[in-house]
Amino acid sequence: MTAGHSRARVMYDTLKRCFDVVGASFFLVLLSPLFAAAALAVRLSGPGPILFRQARVGRGGKPFDILKLRTMRISQSPGPLITTAGDPRVTRVGRVLRRWKLDELPQLINVLRGEMSFVGPRPEVPRYVDMFAETYRELLAVRPGITDPASVAFRDEEALLGRSSNAEELYVHEILPRKLELSQAYVRQRSLGLDLRLMARTVAAILGWDATRQQTS
Repeated sequence: MTAGHSRARVMYDTLKRCFDVVGASFFLVLLSPLFAAAALAVRLSGPGPILFRQARVGRGGKPFDILKLRTMRISQSPGPLITTAGDPRVTRVGRVLRRWKLDELPQLINVLRGEMSFVGPRPEVPRYVDMFAETYRELLAVRPGITDPASVAFRDEEALLGRSSNAEELYVHEILPRKLELSQAYVRQRSLGLDLRLMARTVAAILGWDATRQQTS
């Protein structure tokens, strides 16, 4: 890496972190009524906490708890790590939250804490990171994100998994390797312009406007 390229990367990282802090603060205030309404719906959906916490692997391999609005019923025994379409564990409220990605709203707090960014490779649970340790060595050099190219390309991941008789095998052997390829390409090409385009494409995908759902740089 040349000195000029290194300076540009430092500048990008600094500007991106500033954008993350300002953006997360702004959206937490702007979306606070929606956040409160969603949290109330979760509370009324059944017993259990409003927030769901799960250990994920962050930048530099440092673990952190990702935050989501709880979308599943509380169970005494741990269920599978993968959620498929029609998963009986998901509540009626949870299905709505997951459809519109509202369960991801608490990750704005992860962004403010510096554990995540708006855009970056989606953080995984330690089990899958260990399976693909060599690839994750590159991906964990940056902060994980709320969205990335893989999030857009696999917008219908739960439906894909739901059509398989062995969802985890499909995820580990087909879906996750493809997602990692897309994440690697992002890490190598990352820029503020690409980040803004990915954020716009994520919103479009959630609203059903992104028909192609293919990666663009």
